[in-house]
Amino acid sequence: MSTVFSKIIAGEIPGRFVWQDETCVGFLSIAPLAYGHTLVVPRQEVDRWTEAEAPLMTHLFQVAHRIGKAQVEAFGSQRAGLSIAGYEVPHLHLHVWPSNSMADHSFAQADDDPDQSRMDESAEKLRVALRLMGDAEHVPAEQD
Repeated sequence: MSTVFSKIIAGEIPGRFVWQDETCVGFLSIAPLAYGHTLVVPRQEVDRWTEAEAPLMTHLFQVAHRIGKAQVEAFGSQRAGLSIAGYEVPHLHLHVWPSNSMADHSFAQADDDPDQSRMDESAEKLRVALRLMGDAEHVPAEQD
């Protein structure tokens, strides 16, 4: 049975993609801790990060690193937060979000009803920042 993330990756459910390569994708969280909150998700269905092979984890962290740098640039945040929780969807995913304090790291503060136009703007800001960083080959040309 495929996960909700597999359905997003397959285009069965819409997603705001900011990264796509042969191994993983990055798309905005529907319940962001901050605008620009991105999930880095392997195409391969793996439940727990401890079950993933080391090369996959290396690639996911490299992509999360690029996205985090783009978030700091695009949103002017002090840092980029990073977390692997995995309880909400049984498909490995790294949370990466713009952060200015430890208060920004509480998942209890996630916005379950974010402004959709701001979500679109945030996705485009990230795409632009990633392209400027030299990652254009992995950035979708437009909203998916």
